[in-house]
Amino acid sequence: MPLAKEQLHLTKDQLGNIQIAAVSATIIARLLIGRLVDKFGPRLTYTWLLIICSVPVLLIGTSQSYESFLLFRLAIGVIGASFVITQFHTSVMFAPSIKGTANATAGGFGNAGAGLANIMMPLIAAGFVGLGVCTPEDSWRYAMIIPGILLLVFAFIYFKYTKDLPNGNYKELGIENETKENTFMLAVKDYRTWVLTIAYAACFGVEITIDNFAPIYFTDTFGASLATAGLCAGLFGLINLFARPLGGIVADKVGKSYGFSGKNLLLALLLVIEGIGIIFFGMTDHLGVAIFLMFLFGMSLKMANGATYSLVPFVNPKAVGSVAGIVGAGGNIGAMLIAFLFKAKAVKFSKDVIDESGVSQTKDLIDYTNAFYILGIIILITGVIVLAVKFAVSNKEEETEEIELNGKEPAVVFVKSK
Repeated sequence: MPLAKEQLHLTKDQLGNIQIAAVSATIIARLLIGRLVDKFGPRLTYTWLLIICSVPVLLIGTSQSYESFLLFRLAIGVIGASFVITQFHTSVMFAPSIKGTANATAGGFGNAGAGLANIMMPLIAAGFVGLGVCTPEDSWRYAMIIPGILLLVFAFIYFKYTKDLPNGNYKELGIENETKENTFMLAVKDYRTWVLTIAYAACFGVEITIDNFAPIYFTDTFGASLATAGLCAGLFGLINLFARPLGGIVADKVGKSYGFSGKNLLLALLLVIEGIGIIFFGMTDHLGVAIFLMFLFGMSLKMANGATYSLVPFVNPKAVGSVAGIVGAGGNIGAMLIAFLFKAKAVKFSKDVIDESGVSQTKDLIDYTNAFYILGIIILITGVIVLAVKFAVSNKEEETEEIELNGKEPAVVFVKSK
C-alpha cells in the first residue's frame, strides 16, 4: 500500500475510502454466502469463490487511477466470505466437544495468511526488482500476480481433496440441509447473536484495521522502512497460528465449568485488555514500545476472536451457518466503522526524508495516532458493555447442561432428499 499510495498519488481520504471498500464488500458477501453453502455445499462454494476472486487480485496491478484501484479493492473484499464457509465446514466436520477449538484453529490459520502476506509481499516485490523485471515503483503491480495464481492453485486443491461432509459430497449423497424454519430469522431473533456480533466487531474489526493500516502507520509515524513495517505487521498476523486457537481452547475449558456466562466473561476481559493496550499504543512515540504494545493487544484480540467462535456453534444449533454469517459480517462492519474513524482522525503532515541515493526530499505523510487512541477507548467501553450483558440463563448448572446437551447433538442435520 505505501508503494501504491505514492505512485497513484492517493490522498488520506482516498486511502480511507479504499479501506472502507475492502471491508464493506465482505459484509454483504458474508451475509449471503451461507445460503450458497446450504444449497451447494462448502466444497463447490469455496472453489468458485477462490476462482472468481483471483480475477481482481490479478488485475489490480493494472490500476492507473484511484477509481480503478478502488473498484478492484472492492471486488477483492468479496473473498472475505470464505471465512463463513470455513466455519461452516469445520462445524460439520468436527465433533461438538471440540468445535470451538477446531473453528478457532482454522480461523487462526486464515488470519495468519494476512500476516504472511505482509511479510512476503514486500520481499516478492523486491525480488521482481532484483531480477530486473520492473522498477521499484511498479514492483507492487507485479507482486500481486503471485497471490492471484495461488488462489487458482488452491481452488484446484480444495476441489480435488476435500468433501462436503465426512461421508461424502452433497451431490453424491443426494442430501440437503433439513430445516422447516427460516434459519436466518432464528439467528436474528436470538440476542446472543448480536452480543457476539458486537464483540467480533471489536476484535476482528480491529485486526483488519491493523492489517491494513499498520504498514503505513509504522513508516509514516515512526519512520520505519517498508521491510520493517511489513515484518511487524506480518508478525502481528502470524501470531494467529497460536493466539486464536488458544482463545478457543481456553473458552472451551471455561465453558465446561461455567457455561455461556463463563465464556462471555472471558470474552469481555479479553476485550478490556485489548482496549487498554490500544490506548497506550496510540499514546507512545517510541517504535520499540509500539511494537511491544501491538503484540500485547494483538494476543488479546486474537484470543477474543477464538473465544467468540467457540460460542457461535452453540447459540442455535439449527442456524449455525446464519449465526456464523451474521457474526462474521459484524467483524467487517466493525472494520468499516473503524475505517471511517481513521479517515476522519488522520492527520496529514510533511517531512524531509533522505532517500537511498542520499538526496533529501519532502514527503507527504499521514499520522493515525489520534485514531488509535480513540479506538482503544471505544474497545474498552465495548468490553465493559459485553461484560454487563446477560448472555444466558441465570442458573449456571442449566448453562453447563445446555452446552453439554448441544455438544451431544449435531449442529446441522442432513437427510436424504426425496
